[in-house]
Amino acid sequence: MALLATLLALRKDPRIQRLPPYLSLIFIIVGVAWLLLLPLDEYSRETYVSENALLPGQVHTYFTGSEHNIFRAYRHEVAALADKPVEERSRALTDIFRSHNLKAATQKYTYQPSGRNITNQNVYAVLQGPRADATEALVLIAAWRNMDGEVNYSGVALVLTLARYFKRWSLWSKDIIFLISGDSTSGPQAWVDAYHNSHSPAAIDPLPIKSGALQGAIAIDYPAGPWGHRFDKLHIMYDGVNGQLSNLDLFNTAVNIANGQMGIGCTLQRMWSHKNTYQDRLQTMLRGMLSQGLGHASGPHSAFIPYHVDAITLQTVGDGWHDEMSLGRTVESLFRSLNNLLEHLHQSFFFYLLLHSMRFVSIGTYLPSAMLLAASFSISAIALWVQSGRPDLDTPVPNPASTHPSPQEKKSPSIEEEKKPTAMTEVHLDTHKTLIPSALLTTTERSLLYPTLFTLLSHTLGLLPLYLFNNTPPSYLPTLLNLSLVLSPALPLLTASFLSSSPPLRPTSQQTTLIQSFSLLLLGMFLAALATLNFSLAFLVGCLCSPLAFTRYLPGKKIASAAQTLLLAALNPVVVIRAACWFWGADVGDVVVRAAEGWHVWGLWTQVVVWEVWWPAWFAGGVVVGRGLFS
Repeated sequence: MALLATLLALRKDPRIQRLPPYLSLIFIIVGVAWLLLLPLDEYSRETYVSENALLPGQVHTYFTGSEHNIFRAYRHEVAALADKPVEERSRALTDIFRSHNLKAATQKYTYQPSGRNITNQNVYAVLQGPRADATEALVLIAAWRNMDGEVNYSGVALVLTLARYFKRWSLWSKDIIFLISGDSTSGPQAWVDAYHNSHSPAAIDPLPIKSGALQGAIAIDYPAGPWGHRFDKLHIMYDGVNGQLSNLDLFNTAVNIANGQMGIGCTLQRMWSHKNTYQDRLQTMLRGMLSQGLGHASGPHSAFIPYHVDAITLQTVGDGWHDEMSLGRTVESLFRSLNNLLEHLHQSFFFYLLLHSMRFVSIGTYLPSAMLLAASFSISAIALWVQSGRPDLDTPVPNPASTHPSPQEKKSPSIEEEKKPTAMTEVHLDTHKTLIPSALLTTTERSLLYPTLFTLLSHTLGLLPLYLFNNTPPSYLPTLLNLSLVLSPALPLLTASFLSSSPPLRPTSQQTTLIQSFSLLLLGMFLAALATLNFSLAFLVGCLCSPLAFTRYLPGKKIASAAQTLLLAALNPVVVIRAACWFWGADVGDVVVRAAEGWHVWGLWTQVVVWEVWWPAWFAGGVVVGRGLFS
């Protein structure tokens, strides 16, 4: 009872009320510092292959000089088709596959994101494994044009050569599908959607030929010209749509084969020179987090990962002494390892951060950093909730000793009659009785309807930019961007001014506090849930929203409110996107167009997080701060 009484007494202690902002700040600092520690050896691990059946690099490869002439012949045929119409190109590629006694077919697809027309064709062929029962399959992909829009001359030629080469072997226990997609993003997406019968028949043709469940996919990006080009390293791309990742065993197997068996150096996240230092590890990790946070398709493999098909893209980079034969043997050895699998890859990690081709961080190590950021918002929300229930303490509470009148007061009946007794509560602290004002142990009734409706309206309002940015034709996007850049930062101020000038809609101080409490509570919950799905996106949004945990409604303090308003205006999502595009030299229009394409084609939901999690929290915080300017 004594402990309970002490807690009751401390619950309303003003010093306790001042702790939450400091706790939120500590959580944010610790969360960011936690992330910066990950590149150290003590917090990361060397990569390893968990699935013993893969046996990477344990087989002898036979894709050697005898296939070189075949490859060069196919490369010239591909070069001759570079300027041909899509129909003629698809017909020629289909004939090549059929000449190898493979079942081949084509698939037309059409997407119309934001008024654009994306129409092309996929060509694919199925090699039925001599030891297979058509229940499992592997996919070898080469997009006709890579992510940079270059014709994938050597990549397509290598797939055609390997199709002829693989057909001669009788060791395959899985079917092998050779796919030449029309482009690097829409084509693979249309094909894999149709393979799993989740496509729109009006826009995407069904697949006339199918095989078994897809166990893995390897994409080749080798855009050497018609005369070839030697390369120095393999750039392995592993990011999937919406930040999903393939099983780490597939990445490790590719690195083990390329680096250990073939002597080809491997790199990732465009780190062409990696010295395995702390700085390089940190830069690689941050680049990977940025790519994962954006959630975009980084290569032809990205479309397969949402269907739980482990996939990577092998991209040749640099000038060196490795040629198409080295890459062909790498692909052969990789398919031989995947051919050994008795079940789907599952033993290794699906959530990880790569620091180097030979070093990674697992989810159990990096997840607390994002959770700490999410917890900082929850702490602020709880503190605001408690604050909203406090009674009006602006009037000084009399000292408990003053309830016992002095002899002089007893002699003055007029004074005694004018004094009103203060309600007191008897609390036992240890063995002593203490009188505490009842106001300190009670809470006032909270008005929840107005804050709840305002919070719901904020999230509903976020649907408007979500729809406009995903459905506006590209020609009107620059106007929409400029308009949003002006209106979006001003919208909270206009809303605060309107509410303050309309007595029926003017929120009370308690309601204003509850609006911010509900907004931060939802933000913390959303980020905590998002961190388990896309850690990088949750961490980035948490860092950009961190000032919201400290901004407050300050009635009568114009200068402080104005400073808070300027800070939040700089953290507006549209302003941040503009600034990021300027910093990395990207065209804002192209970024928004690609985002709209991702929304309609890949099922990208990064925009949902921006406009339904980040923007509503920013808008509610801006209105709360703006109320201080107009109160």
